[in-house]
Amino acid sequence: MSMRSAKDNAISLYLEGIENGNVREAVATYTGDRYIQHSTGVADGQEGFIAFFEPFLERNPARNFKVVRALQDGPHAFLQVYQNVNNGEAEWITTDFLDSDEYGKIVEHWDVIAAVRPPNPSGRTQLDGTTKVVDLEETAANKAIVIDFIQTCLIGRDVARMGAFIDADNYLQHSPNLGDGLDAFRALYAAEHCPLSYQECFLAVAEGNFVATLNRARCGGQDLCQVNLFRLQRGKIVEHWDNSEPVPPRREWVNSGKF
Repeated sequence: MSMRSAKDNAISLYLEGIENGNVREAVATYTGDRYIQHSTGVADGQEGFIAFFEPFLERNPARNFKVVRALQDGPHAFLQVYQNVNNGEAEWITTDFLDSDEYGKIVEHWDVIAAVRPPNPSGRTQLDGTTKVVDLEETAANKAIVIDFIQTCLIGRDVARMGAFIDADNYLQHSPNLGDGLDAFRALYAAEHCPLSYQECFLAVAEGNFVATLNRARCGGQDLCQVNLFRLQRGKIVEHWDNSEPVPPRREWVNSGKF
């Protein structure tokens, strides 16, 4: 039997375990000997997963999930998932980062969950756009470009250098409050009293033309767990999606926290 990848196991954990409701079977099949959890309301281990999701299934009998984008990078995987529960009662976007053992079984999980928002000023949604993974030979180079961009322009706030990383004329934006093009984002981040700041690129997962990053950020004094997903072409960033979740107070954590 061929070994399944972390990406395959992560997708199965979602679709078989949560969407189809086979929580116990899925977590036993697709996670490893340890399962470290960073979704702050879910305790570590297989039992923590079961304890959270069995009541979730009871509360939400109608579940429709779609894995929109999925990346594999060595032992790490990234998923961008649309969730619709109880026939539209709630719609979420979940962005998940996962680590795996030598057998591809999931051993650690980070996520950011946010409600679906209306289209942005350019009419783009948080999920539409290109999904095809290409340029596999460019994976390492694209990952390095994105990490350099975050370190230089977002953490270092060198706004003047953004054009060295982003194709300003062809930059497609899926962030809910911004339109296409570099100017809109540059104006936001260059503002003297911009409330958004980045502290750390905690994890990056790349496959071909896509690079997903999990970041420590702050906005208006609130700590954020911030996900950015980039598509690159010919060495420049040409498309961007994001997802952001406030880090809850430590007293509400049932594990070691978002990071």
